[in-house]
Amino acid sequence: MSTALLSQRVLSIAPSPSIAANALVATLRAQGRDIVNFTVGEPDLDTPAHIMEAATAAMLAGETHYTNTLGTPALRNAIVTKLRRDNGLEYTLDQVVAAAGGKQIIFEALAATLNPEDQVIVHTPYWVSYPDIAKLNGGTPVVIVGNEANGFKLTPAELDAAITPRTKWLILNSPNNPSGAVYTLEELQALAQVLRDHPHVLVMADEIYEHFVYTEAGHVSFPKVAPDLKERMLIVNGASKGYAMTGWRLGFGAGPTWLIAAIGKLLSQTTTCPSSISQAAAVAAFVGDQAPVRAMASLYRKRRDLMLGLLSETPGLKCMTPDGAFYVFANVQGLLGRRVPQGYVLHTDADVVRYWLEEVGVATVVGDAYGLSPYVRLSFASGEALIREGCARIRNACEALC
Repeated sequence: MSTALLSQRVLSIAPSPSIAANALVATLRAQGRDIVNFTVGEPDLDTPAHIMEAATAAMLAGETHYTNTLGTPALRNAIVTKLRRDNGLEYTLDQVVAAAGGKQIIFEALAATLNPEDQVIVHTPYWVSYPDIAKLNGGTPVVIVGNEANGFKLTPAELDAAITPRTKWLILNSPNNPSGAVYTLEELQALAQVLRDHPHVLVMADEIYEHFVYTEAGHVSFPKVAPDLKERMLIVNGASKGYAMTGWRLGFGAGPTWLIAAIGKLLSQTTTCPSSISQAAAVAAFVGDQAPVRAMASLYRKRRDLMLGLLSETPGLKCMTPDGAFYVFANVQGLLGRRVPQGYVLHTDADVVRYWLEEVGVATVVGDAYGLSPYVRLSFASGEALIREGCARIRNACEALC
């Protein structure tokens, strides 16, 4: 009876696999299990002190009320300043909107634009929620399967072949979760050239990991590469990753006025506005001292190198070096067909994730959640001691296979 009362929309999707994996860790730990958690898609560091001080000052000053639906003028000015400073982009206040996380920006943007049978192009490995958010809003995900051989990046030929008259959006995530792929200036220019031939296609540039890029070239924002396409591009970003503010739930979108206004209309009927306290904190994040961001990026690079080095000593694993974000997307093909000490055979990446969790207490996320198997995502947003311990356990588990 309870299922019969649910909508087809909610029945058509699954809970977020990464959130479910992290919730399982909490359950197992509550049962007394010793679990090394490599599922976490958030910084393990505290929000920088000057940001928390700004939030405290705002509360003490009485800034605890509803704000403008798009965000306070101070926050939107801060976002405009951040986009100019970090990305070389010019936006006006009516071209930016704040919300309760980048995920809400994605949801509302698709809700504002999708009609039944409209298509949303996503490229594997993709962030787990893109396809389901498209489905929830009546769209049809069109999945392009990625290739490790070219760094898991979408090619112009693949994009051109996937576009149809029903295509409404291309979602491009750089730096990518889970692969860590970072698109270069030249690669974005090549994709932009394809998009020029298809003026009906909107582009969502998810740049939430922009501060964590480990190449000399750094992060390149898509609208900067193709300013002539800026009027049909939406940047999705926020405070969560770069400023260790996941729990503050503060994301933003920057795009054409017509789209931002439509997103604002939806927000006015849902959340009304983001938390006023989080907005005050985000002002300090975006226009305040950026040294903590640079320190975090340096720390994550060291952790990346540590995890890659340890996993390279593990039989059966193959790991591409991620140029950004804080994940290793490990190829576990070399483990499939092997027999575990308990007697069963590893047939899929889900079997590998289960084996590591049950046998040695290491929690990871199955590659199938990101649309691509046989892979496993491991987060290096953890302390050095945990990375060493978790990787040692994984190596022991892999060496125990027959």
